[in-house]
Amino acid sequence: MERKLGATAKRLNVQVGQMPRHIAIIMDGNGRWAQRRGLPRYEGHREGARTARRIAQSCVDLGMESLTLYSFSIENWKRPEGEVNALMHLYAEYLVTLRPDFMRDNVRLVHLGRMTGLPEMVSRSLVETLDMTRANTGMVLALALNYSGRAEIVDAARAIAQAHGEGRLSVDQIDEECISRHLYTAGMADPDLLIRTASELRISNFLLWQISYSEFYVADTLWPDFSEQSLEQAILAYARRDRRFGAIGAGPQPSAGS
Repeated sequence: MERKLGATAKRLNVQVGQMPRHIAIIMDGNGRWAQRRGLPRYEGHREGARTARRIAQSCVDLGMESLTLYSFSIENWKRPEGEVNALMHLYAEYLVTLRPDFMRDNVRLVHLGRMTGLPEMVSRSLVETLDMTRANTGMVLALALNYSGRAEIVDAARAIAQAHGEGRLSVDQIDEECISRHLYTAGMADPDLLIRTASELRISNFLLWQISYSEFYVADTLWPDFSEQSLEQAILAYARRDRRFGAIGAGPQPSAGS
């Protein structure tokens, strides 16, 4: 991965240290893409799945360490039943279809979200693919499916409370690192770059803990039209940012009243 990342940085004319290593994407605009073409919303989701496959492959080729895709939120269960059922069949299908890609590219799949509540056909395909890729050592692809940022924090709090109640964890041991270890993303670095498509300016309950210092990039493009070139534009925009992490950046210092 490091060699690929270095080659990408050289091609984009940026330093390796300016490259993101973990990209998270809120994939938005599938329904609008379909409606503008007079197609059912399901066709937008299917085209969006094809885009997700292309972008995941691009991230492998670019040398990314991690890619997180916001696929289906807990709130999405409120959508029309027919649309939800179509989505679930699509997930079950693609989790099988993508297995050869994952094994060829050494990609490890990670699930973010609650397994409980998913249809059996989806949970079975998901568990089988997780098990199949568990030993892979390449890029981590985290799929946020039946996910909510608030639910993630609640689940972490419950696990910590249980550990404390059983005497395995003292109050003094509960710190930011402890909380991070109990999140769905345990063991993963926080996203460097968060991309949202379709011009939307919302976080939508996504990775609320992990994006504290992520750089945001909003693309006008609807997700099915998001291309490899769109991804590289986002990476270049990220490379131009001055990441401060709460400190004073390299640019002009603020005045005393700032």
